Amino acid sequence: MLRLASRHVQALRQPLLRVSVLSVALSAAFATPVFAQSIPNEKALPSVEVTGARFPSDPAFAPIGATIISSEEIRNAGINNVNEAIRHIGGVYGRQSLLGTADFGLDLRGFGEQSSGNFVVVVDGVRFNENEQANTLLSSIAIDTVERIEITRGGRSVLYGEGATGGVINIVTKRPELNTFHGSVTAEAGSDGQRAARASLAKNWNGFSIDANYSRERADNYRDNNKSVQENFSGGLQWAYGQGRIGVRLDVANADYRLPGPLSYAEYEADARQTKTPLDFGSYENNRVTLFGEHRFGAVEFAAELSHREKNAKMYQVDIPSAWVTDIETNRRITQFSPRLRYMASNASLNNELVVGVDWSQWDLHDAKGTAEASQKSQAIYVRDELAINNNARIALGARHEKFDKVASEPSTYASSYSTKQSLNAWDLQASYAIVAPVRVFAKVGQSYRVANVDDNRYVANLGDALKPQLSHDREIGATFGQSDTQLIVRWFQHLLTNEIVYNPNTWVNINLDPTKRQGVEVEGKARINDNFTATASVQHVKATFREGPNSGKEVALVPKNIATARLNWLSGIHNANIGVQWVDTQRYGNDFDNTCTSVMPSYTTVDARYAIRLSGWEFAVSGNNLTNEKYFTNAFGCKGNIYPDAGRALKFTARYDF
Repeated sequence: MLRLASRHVQALRQPLLRVSVLSVALSAAFATPVFAQSIPNEKALPSVEVTGARFPSDPAFAPIGATIISSEEIRNAGINNVNEAIRHIGGVYGRQSLLGTADFGLDLRGFGEQSSGNFVVVVDGVRFNENEQANTLLSSIAIDTVERIEITRGGRSVLYGEGATGGVINIVTKRPELNTFHGSVTAEAGSDGQRAARASLAKNWNGFSIDANYSRERADNYRDNNKSVQENFSGGLQWAYGQGRIGVRLDVANADYRLPGPLSYAEYEADARQTKTPLDFGSYENNRVTLFGEHRFGAVEFAAELSHREKNAKMYQVDIPSAWVTDIETNRRITQFSPRLRYMASNASLNNELVVGVDWSQWDLHDAKGTAEASQKSQAIYVRDELAINNNARIALGARHEKFDKVASEPSTYASSYSTKQSLNAWDLQASYAIVAPVRVFAKVGQSYRVANVDDNRYVANLGDALKPQLSHDREIGATFGQSDTQLIVRWFQHLLTNEIVYNPNTWVNINLDPTKRQGVEVEGKARINDNFTATASVQHVKATFREGPNSGKEVALVPKNIATARLNWLSGIHNANIGVQWVDTQRYGNDFDNTCTSVMPSYTTVDARYAIRLSGWEFAVSGNNLTNEKYFTNAFGCKGNIYPDAGRALKFTARYDF
């Protein structure tokens, strides 16, 4: 896997790894804020619940077995970005960003260091991931615009294409009420030099809407030479009429950050805040424009989005012992077009939903200080049909065919030049049945896939050969108990993978693994204890192993065996408080493919809490993360080495005004 150059101490002494791992930091894609508005907590605005069909959902086809995070839960927990909501409330495991930003690397179902390439993020049904080896930086989405977050685990490549083996995170935004004006301003100050300001405005009149969201955040962060500054703006225009809507969004995101680099275990034990790379830094500028439209023709709905994104990223690093300087700048562009149709039919006992769509994308890279050029084109067609019978039974069948055309020209001793075409298929079959009103069982089988992106293919063992596509045969059975405020979800899952795509720190190149497996159990629950108290909890057990080859039966690196998360919320009048706990089990170090390292990354427990009081339009809050000041790390790429320490205790004070 190509990752941040400062990750490995060896990288500072090896030209090959020095260049390869740099490409990820240069490809950090800033996610796009969406058209919506900021509102007082009391206001309940109509939302568009875009679910598995990539259309506004019909009640007959609400997502089954999905984790739902509401805007009320987000507000009461004092969450200030989407990534944090997914981790703290949704119970999804996250690794701290190597860039010092708030965008942890999220991991659905134990895909380790490659987790960001094994799930898809969508915003109102539009695919949000970039074709790069980097986390989707969700912090650019204004948290006040989010109506709900739906986390659907398991293979979803039929509708969302490559990289959806672990699942889909769907972010649903609010829409303004007719003839209203809303807004908010927020100021924050906290530990380690954290300062933030956010503002949001939205106006609607006679079906025409306009909004603007701005944020700026700076932090010195926990470690030396880890300062980061992020600045985001998003604005949108929309016209809604009787049978549809059309609109445009503009999103601008900038970031500057310092890079503290990795530590040996001895250095980590002596002083986890220190840096060995005091001169390293990077930056990126990300701009995106999106045109969207929807229209209904009787029982047929049409929707489409056309988006174009351009990003310029820079990286500067100095190997102090050798005085070797790395100075890189890349320009990346991606254009996507996604038209689709939905046909709905129903009678007294049957509801049917048929969706047909096309996805097209063009991705290009240019090395501004070199001669490297690369491109990737893809075209896909998909169809999915779901039938609901008497609101008790549901069955869905879908298929997708996608073609990829990849070309790269890199006149370098260490980088790969190639030209290849790949063609892949995905399918899934899902069924569910309500045994009694509060109990529903469900099952899923299918095939999903992931293709190596330009960053993956840039540094491989055989220069000139692109990596093989990753295939997964997916299985899942489960049940839901209860509804609304009190519910329990239990799932058993299995993913049988062939040619899994990973980075090998031992050889410093990207590879296809021998066949692997992810198998485990997930349990989630939420309950309203009384009028004042609500609670949520989740547990994940996953066994990630090699199925064949010399490491058959051994554990895959950087996958915690068990993760448990719990949160208790109290709301009484103008007062609100909550506390959350997460425990993460041990996991193998990042280079321990053969399980020969005699040590494992230690387990850890973190605690966060918040208290807030609301006075008219004002809210004042104090919150803290890692309150027990646990010393731990989630990124380590050598046997007891190449460690990136996670942050210690952090406190924050917030003042917010809604109007």
